[in-house]
Amino acid sequence: MSDPAASTDELVKGLWRDNPVFVQALGMCPVLAVSNTAVNALAMGLATTFVLCMSNVAVSLLRSFIPRQVRIATYILIIATFVTVVDYVIHAISLDLHRALGAFISLIVVNCLILGRAEAFASRNPVGLSLLDGLGNGLGFCLALFSLGAVREILGSGTLFDVSLFPAGFQGWVVMILPSGGFFTLAAWLLLFNWVRARRAGRLVAQEVPS
Repeated sequence: MSDPAASTDELVKGLWRDNPVFVQALGMCPVLAVSNTAVNALAMGLATTFVLCMSNVAVSLLRSFIPRQVRIATYILIIATFVTVVDYVIHAISLDLHRALGAFISLIVVNCLILGRAEAFASRNPVGLSLLDGLGNGLGFCLALFSLGAVREILGSGTLFDVSLFPAGFQGWVVMILPSGGFFTLAAWLLLFNWVRARRAGRLVAQEVPS
């Protein structure tokens, strides 16, 4: 039976310490491309989380049977299977959302975060830890996407989930819903994230230094 502390660490690390976007800078293509609204960002984040969790589980279950020489091709095939499932589900739920996400749903297959977790973690660990690793990193990715999408929609359109937040005369910052707005918002979140981490690290160091 796995250590509860280790299991908790695998779940939590992707949210903060090893956040896929704010720390590892992975999956930048969808982060910048589909985060123009909170709905699009959340949908892409949840889709990626599902694929990451399921592919981690599948790779962990099959790790003893996959020949080392073809492991990457096999991982991609597994990931593509779950991406296809996600594609059909989104298409069935909302045609507008499917059109908004466009080709970026299919591009989940080549998201370096998913392939990286399959190779670096799921192929070397049991199913339970692999699922927690996928869930933690997926939720961290989802959180980062939503953080960008919410800010860009609020400042760019004056809405959140299509609900108006400002009076009728509000003039949105058009740049925020353009591709360049993704870079500006990501830079601001990276600054804030790293500032918080630096302050937290400073406090820990101060606590360890004897008075």
